[in-house]
Amino acid sequence: MDITHRMKRTIALAALLVFVTSQAAMAALPEFTALAEKAGGAVVNISTVKIVERGNNQMKEFFRFHQRGNPFEDFFNQFEPFFRMRPDQRPRKERSLGSGFIISKDGFIVTNNHVIANADEISVNLQGVDEPLPATIIGRDPETDLALLKIDADHDLPVLTFGDSDKTKVGQWVMAIGNPFGLDHTVTAGIVSAKGRFLNSGPFDDFIQTDASINPGNSGGPLLNLHGEVIGINTAIIASGQGIGFAIPSDMARKVITQLKENKKVSRGWLGVTIQNVDDNTAKALEMDEPRGALIASVLPGEPADEGGIKAGDVIIGVNGEDVDDANDLLRQIAGIAPGEKAKITVWRNGDDKTLRVTLGERKTDKLAQQGRPEQTQPAEALGLSLRPVDPREARALGMDVAQGLLVTSVAQGSPAQESEIRPGDVILQANQQLVNSVDDFKDILEGDAKDKGVLLLLIQRQGQSVFRTLTLPDE
Repeated sequence: MDITHRMKRTIALAALLVFVTSQAAMAALPEFTALAEKAGGAVVNISTVKIVERGNNQMKEFFRFHQRGNPFEDFFNQFEPFFRMRPDQRPRKERSLGSGFIISKDGFIVTNNHVIANADEISVNLQGVDEPLPATIIGRDPETDLALLKIDADHDLPVLTFGDSDKTKVGQWVMAIGNPFGLDHTVTAGIVSAKGRFLNSGPFDDFIQTDASINPGNSGGPLLNLHGEVIGINTAIIASGQGIGFAIPSDMARKVITQLKENKKVSRGWLGVTIQNVDDNTAKALEMDEPRGALIASVLPGEPADEGGIKAGDVIIGVNGEDVDDANDLLRQIAGIAPGEKAKITVWRNGDDKTLRVTLGERKTDKLAQQGRPEQTQPAEALGLSLRPVDPREARALGMDVAQGLLVTSVAQGSPAQESEIRPGDVILQANQQLVNSVDDFKDILEGDAKDKGVLLLLIQRQGQSVFRTLTLPDE
C-alpha cells in the first residue's frame, strides 16, 4: 500500500512538473497583439500606376520568355511587325502594390525603390482611411533599393522609429507588417535567422535574414523588434524557397533616408580602385597571418586612392580605425564617409602595416574601374602555362601605353593555372608583386620567392580590368 501511494505521488509530481514547464514555455513566448495594434497605424499600402503601350506586348513578352538568347528568339522575331501597336489601340495602365511606413507626423514615408521605380502615379492608403492620398517622390537610391515619399494629410500621422540593427542578435523575435498579395496590414512573426547576408543584388548588400513570412507586396514594409522599433525594411525573397525573407538593416537605411530627406540624393565616398577578397593562398603569398581585408587589384590614375598613395597589391585592412573584413565591407565603410572627408586607410604592404590619409571623392554609379595596361616559353610546365612577352602591336590592341607583361598563350586542361581561372589572352603584369616583362623574369620569381612561399600571386590584366589570381605550386 505504501509503495502504491509513493508511485501515485511520484506520477502526480511528474505531471505537475510537465504542466509547470509547459506553462513557463508558453509564458516565454512573446505576445504580439499590443505591438501589432500600436505599429499598424504607421504602416501604409502603396499603389503605383505605370502607363505602357498596349499593343500585343503581353503576348509578345510571353513568347520571348523574358530571356535573351532563347533558342526560340529568332523564330518569334519574324512576327515582330504583328506585335506593334495598332492606331486604334490605346496605352494601358499597369498597376502594382507594395508597402511602406511613416517616419514623421507630417507624412514622410519610407519604402523600397523597386516599389515606386518608373511609376507615373503613386498613391498611399492609410489604415482606416477610405480615400488614397497622392504621394510625391522626395528621393530614391537604387543602390540600396530605398526611396522616400511624402504625402500631405490634414492631421498628425502615427510614426515608427528606427532601432539599432547592429545590436540585433540572431534568434531574436521580430514582426513584419505589410501588404502581401494585396492583403493589407498583414502581420507575420518569426526570428532573425541570420545577419550580413550577401545576395549579389547590389554593392552594399548586408541583409538581415528572417523566417517571418515575407511575400510579394511586403516590399518596403517594416521589420520590427519587440520594442516596436524598425530594425529592417523588408526587401527581398528567394523565389525557390519558403520561410526566408531579407530586410535592409535600419542602420544603413537611416543614413540613406537622412540624406534623401536633406539633399534628395545620396552622396558616397569613393576611392577609385578595383578590389577583391583575400583567400588563403593570397594571404600566404602576401605573408599575412590570415585572410582579411580587401586586395587592391588596380588603382585608377588621378583618383583619390592614387593621390593618397595606395598601390595595386596593397590590402586595405582598416578604415578610420575599424577593421575591414572583406571587399564588401570596404565598399560599405567607404560609402558611409562623406565625399571630401579625409579617411585614415590602413594597408598591408610588403609584410607590414602602413597608414595613409586619403581625401575621398564622390562615388558615381557610372564610374567604372577601368585601367588600360598591361621567345615563346614554357617557364613552368607544371603550372600549365605558356607565356611570351607582349609585342607593341598587341599592346595597342589591348589598350596599353607600352608593351609590358607576359601574354598567356595557352592553359593546360586540369592544370593549376586552369583551376585558378587563368585564361588564354590574359596578360600577367606582376608575379609575387614583382614586374615581369620576360620569361626569364617569371622563371626567376617562380624558382625563388614563389618556391619559398609555396604560392604564386599573379596580377593579371583582362579586358581592361586588373585582377589577382593565386596558384599553389605543386610539390616537387
